[in-house]
Amino acid sequence: MTHALTLTLTRRAAALALLAAPFLLAHAADFPSKPIKFIVPYTAGGTTDLVARTVGQKVSEKLGQPVLIDNRGGAGGNIGMDAVAKAAPDGYTIGFGAISTNALNPHIYKSMAFDPRKDFTAISLLGMSTIVLEVPASSAIKTVPELIAAAKKNPGLPYATAGAGTSMNLAGVMFAQMTGTELTHVAYKGSGPAITDMLGNTIGVMFDNLPASLPHIQAGKLRALAVAGATRSPSLPDVPTMAEAGLKGYALEPWFGVYGPAKLPAPIVKALNEAFVEALAMPDVKAKLQQAGFSPRGSSAQELTTLTDTEYKRLGDVAKKAGMTAD
Repeated sequence: MTHALTLTLTRRAAALALLAAPFLLAHAADFPSKPIKFIVPYTAGGTTDLVARTVGQKVSEKLGQPVLIDNRGGAGGNIGMDAVAKAAPDGYTIGFGAISTNALNPHIYKSMAFDPRKDFTAISLLGMSTIVLEVPASSAIKTVPELIAAAKKNPGLPYATAGAGTSMNLAGVMFAQMTGTELTHVAYKGSGPAITDMLGNTIGVMFDNLPASLPHIQAGKLRALAVAGATRSPSLPDVPTMAEAGLKGYALEPWFGVYGPAKLPAPIVKALNEAFVEALAMPDVKAKLQQAGFSPRGSSAQELTTLTDTEYKRLGDVAKKAGMTAD
């Protein structure tokens, strides 16, 4: 290709970009003028679904357009978030990203269709969930030290999670690393089937997102040994943190956030950010989500961008050290 032709094509591309800019800004000024699709990259009925529907309803009221929840589970959340990455950057398709999809997965899946650092526009944090370490109520294990002793006595002790590559899987990997134990991960397709096997004593240990297990803990069917966060959960004030139970320095708090495709215009990011931050601060929203074991918290778009980058690097080191894979 000649230098002249290259220069001509470059100028043409620049001209097209200039022509497109007013079009995008005009549409941004009218945003939103039609329903917004909110892709949740997990199956219906879980923690993410509850948060998306609760907050989405308030965002819909704020923006004056329906927020339609679209559950697209599979591949640890990668299928749904890939759809977000490939959507038009017009604000009408957004996604429910997580610590797994936007920080951990690229390090454990051999093939990724998107790069979480380049293919999304951060909009706002949604908040944090709590991971709980639990056993069936009938288990002889009543404390974290007793579980560690059992794991050392029985190398390869199995533990359940809602899936490979999830933050719960990461919690189990960190537990094994810090206690010097050998655990076998049993990945289920969601919390529901794993909890069913826990209740039936088919498997004896589980790391789970608290909202899914909380009703069974409160009913006395599952026994919570510890929570993975830096502080105790308001929903389980008598249950110690891992650090309090003897694992000094252990802390893992799964975070979730709203992302749009890359190159989302700033006015649209601002409109969506304000709507989500306002919704997450509403007393009725906070009460409903906190009751389920979720800690809602909005943020600036920049804060979510920084968190994503920081966690991407941190979890890459953890995954590499543990040899985590999810394919």
